[in-house]
Amino acid sequence: MTVRVRRAAPLALLPLLLTAGTALAQADRCVVSDRLPQAGSDTGRGGPRRVVPVGGYTLALTWNPGFCRQPVHRGQFQCEPVNRFGFVLHGLWPDGRDSTWPQYCAPSPRIPDAEIRRNLCVMPSAALQRHQYAKHGTCSGLPPSAYFARARGVYAAIRYPDMDALSRRQGLTAGQFAAAFARVNPGMTPAMLRVRAGRDRWLDELWLCLDTRLRPRACPAHQRGLAAHAPLRIWRDR
Repeated sequence: MTVRVRRAAPLALLPLLLTAGTALAQADRCVVSDRLPQAGSDTGRGGPRRVVPVGGYTLALTWNPGFCRQPVHRGQFQCEPVNRFGFVLHGLWPDGRDSTWPQYCAPSPRIPDAEIRRNLCVMPSAALQRHQYAKHGTCSGLPPSAYFARARGVYAAIRYPDMDALSRRQGLTAGQFAAAFARVNPGMTPAMLRVRAGRDRWLDELWLCLDTRLRPRACPAHQRGLAAHAPLRIWRDR
């Protein structure tokens, strides 16, 4: 079936992010077949169990065209030609009160296939969903359905600049990109964003720093990203 993503109702905890007239859904086309893609389990620990107080959150967004330009990812659901994504949800990560963050706080239950399917047009990988809940969701104190509903709600509140125009801008810097992103989200400033890219300076991810009530806040000093003056390139899939 073909699913055209629509925005959820505005999230009450993010009133400053909501505005009309800006880019909405970041999936132009999302086709979910009857067979669940990437159905394998990925809940194994990638690090130690660490239970510390939550001091805020990071909303991590992956620039999907850049992800799919890498040959190793071709053939995955989110990179299939029938699908077309812009920014997709990598995760909603609880942060600590300093540079140490909580992870793998409790055993992860099995996530029902119906829940995975519900999230595929936002977080288009079943394995990633399982991993994100195991590592981050178990530290939220929420069951999978509530954790993913919260993550979808925050993701749904974000607005996006004209990525095609930005990808064609000569001499684009990380600071200019962060400023363009913040400009279409009233109440957001570049200090609340971290731009992530590889050594080749192709845009990889954008991280939005949030407080414990899921409101944008200035990123802590240890939350690292590209320097504002660093050159940035944005891959487009057409």
